[in-house]
Amino acid sequence: MDNYRLRAFLAILGVGIAIVMVIPNIVPMKSWITDTRLNYGLDIQGGLQIVMGVDVDSVVAESTQRETRSIETLLLKESVAATLSTPNAKNGEILVKTSDTAQAEKVKNIMSRDYGTMFMLLTENADGLTFRYIDAFMLDYRNRIIQQAIETIRNRIDEFGVAEPSIAQQGEDRIMVQLPGMANAERAKELINTTAKLDFQMLNRGISQDKLVEMITAAEKAGNYSMGTLKYSEYVDRLNQDLKSQLPADSVVYFEKNENAQRMEMGATPYLLNANDGLGGNDLDDAFVSYDGTSGVPVVSLKFNPAGAVKFGDLTTKGVGNQMAIVLDRVVKSAPNINEPIRGGQAQITLGRGNREQTIAEAQMISTSLRAGALPARLEQLEERTVGPSLGSDSIKKAQTGSLVGAALIILFLMIYYKAFGVIASVSIVVNITSLIALLSAFGASLTLPGIAGIALTVGFAVDANVLIQERIKEEIARGVSWAAALKQGYGQAMSAIIDSNITVSSVALILFILGTGPVRGFAVTLLIGIVTTLFGNVFVSKVIADTLIHKFGLKKISI
Repeated sequence: MDNYRLRAFLAILGVGIAIVMVIPNIVPMKSWITDTRLNYGLDIQGGLQIVMGVDVDSVVAESTQRETRSIETLLLKESVAATLSTPNAKNGEILVKTSDTAQAEKVKNIMSRDYGTMFMLLTENADGLTFRYIDAFMLDYRNRIIQQAIETIRNRIDEFGVAEPSIAQQGEDRIMVQLPGMANAERAKELINTTAKLDFQMLNRGISQDKLVEMITAAEKAGNYSMGTLKYSEYVDRLNQDLKSQLPADSVVYFEKNENAQRMEMGATPYLLNANDGLGGNDLDDAFVSYDGTSGVPVVSLKFNPAGAVKFGDLTTKGVGNQMAIVLDRVVKSAPNINEPIRGGQAQITLGRGNREQTIAEAQMISTSLRAGALPARLEQLEERTVGPSLGSDSIKKAQTGSLVGAALIILFLMIYYKAFGVIASVSIVVNITSLIALLSAFGASLTLPGIAGIALTVGFAVDANVLIQERIKEEIARGVSWAAALKQGYGQAMSAIIDSNITVSSVALILFILGTGPVRGFAVTLLIGIVTTLFGNVFVSKVIADTLIHKFGLKKISI
């Protein structure tokens, strides 16, 4: 196969694949080679917009308490007698009380030496030494929590198949999620709301079960509230705040829904748990749905990473004879007894014995959430609205009409000014746009308003490339060379300018893609794909057509 035959084969193959990929976008077909089609963005087809509040304060408070325990261990090793507490944990404050000034100086030196980049001395008085997160550290830490939550939500939505969502920070502790199209949006919303913050917490036996129930009943009566009158998260927060002075230090009360109860408030069992045993969703390597070997009940099987397996082994070793609660979003899913240390790095979450289909669906949702990543903080849905197309149906029709009229005018100009070669250029533009839509469909991308702008700009590049080629050919013909030679020289000499311009544009598009978010990235993606299809359609395919007319059909010249 010579050079021409190879190029002709590749051109026909590329155009054929593009047509196959585009057909589902034009004619809905039940049975076709592929069912991939172009999606439409939120600004064109409408969709769902959700604003989620991120509980950053709880994460900061948890981090403060964790650091407090680390500092306490360090001071003990350094033979420093001190009592530590967290009077304002959500602001990252730690109070250190010492017996005398000499001990206080030791504390200041140790904190400066080992925690100098994290904590600063806020106050020093008779109450003790108050340390707080450095402002820059706190700002960076809170921002990292938000960004981690955004990336986790993005991973979950990507795994669930919602095309091109827009996920961005809004204010200091909010995330706005826009999901184009309602079909996948409802499922994705359910996935987002399943925050899947997983913790493994040992049962605290400091208070008997009967006494704990009495304390909860008294607190509800005194505060005139119950699980049925508040959201579960609000109820748990308020109850633990009311019982704080009566509970053992570093403990918390969570609930497990009773097996026969449809909702938590209709029947729940309280558990007094250690507040933080240091093992959570971040220690997971994988999560998947499996079935219990004896009963066949759907369960979520967990596999820990190497570090998590060690933590899990240590925790179960210390907890032999006790119960370990598997807590998902502050709800106790199961609390099995630990009969012996578990060193294999694997565990299971049992989901009860209710409706089998519902249990399987819940197991799939939980495993997907955990596999896509555990959120660093709890999320609360603050706002949900259905967004209509910003263009409106009439405006979309006008845009379609305008696009067709614009394309017709471009083709008419090319045919009038460049005659027969203008027809070749027009065909290559059609190939270009067809290939562009085919690639966008293959990637499962969404067409947004910025994407439409990228397509329009691609047409501009395509026309520019054809003008360069045709003007070069006209120059060669004016010099008196043969049409075959003029064709070869015209394409060859124009390529340097075409490549230079496309490299420049692609560099800018890459920067927009890397640094931009949402609509800007959509524009950049469309532009990058358009550059590729321009080189294919308006350079490669058009030359194959011209070569076929000259060399295969024996035309002496093509009017230009």
